[in-house]
Amino acid sequence: MDVSWIDRFKGLSQLPADIRTRLEEGSQIVSVPAGTQVFSPGQTADNLLLLLEGTIRVQQKSETGREVFLYRVHAGESCVLTTACMLAFEDYSADGLAETDVSAVAIPRQTFDELVAKSDVFRKFVFAAYSRRITDLFTLIDDIVFQRMDVRLAARLLELADHSDVVRATHAVLGTELGTAREVISRLLSEFHRRGWIEQSRGEVHLVNRAGLEQLARSSAM
Repeated sequence: MDVSWIDRFKGLSQLPADIRTRLEEGSQIVSVPAGTQVFSPGQTADNLLLLLEGTIRVQQKSETGREVFLYRVHAGESCVLTTACMLAFEDYSADGLAETDVSAVAIPRQTFDELVAKSDVFRKFVFAAYSRRITDLFTLIDDIVFQRMDVRLAARLLELADHSDVVRATHAVLGTELGTAREVISRLLSEFHRRGWIEQSRGEVHLVNRAGLEQLARSSAM
């Protein structure tokens, strides 16, 4: 096992040698292909995953069947929902989907429980990541309740665009990202197209005027 992965996570590099060795010996590196369901509602949280590569999208389905995007876990991060479930001995209440090929360190419950109880450094690492993500979730709630949907869509397009200014997502997927209906996304994208900010093709949105989108996205702070 490559022992250097510990230094890729802020906070873990300060672990004492004995705790570091226990963490290395008590965990393993796992890989899952894009499209894999990493966890689902009702499933037991048996391992804390620390992502080395790729992204996992966490989303929840409402009673009406609408999917609402919660957050993404990127390389160098852990999943706050998994942390919460492991700390509270509860099952998952949302879905985790591998958006890309994912490589991660899996820390099983026995090792997790032992190190949380034994190591101040490991415990601070776990709760610092938990605190940051909870803050992000409160921001999400604020956005959903108070932000205009066109502002949120502009910001999300800028966030999701790759190096060539292409967002590879359907209207339905963007609706899930923002917790709204596909029809709302379609209407707003049509307006963005009318303004000359985007072009659309099947399953893709091309950003042709980032400045216009950026100005709209910034308008929430004005």
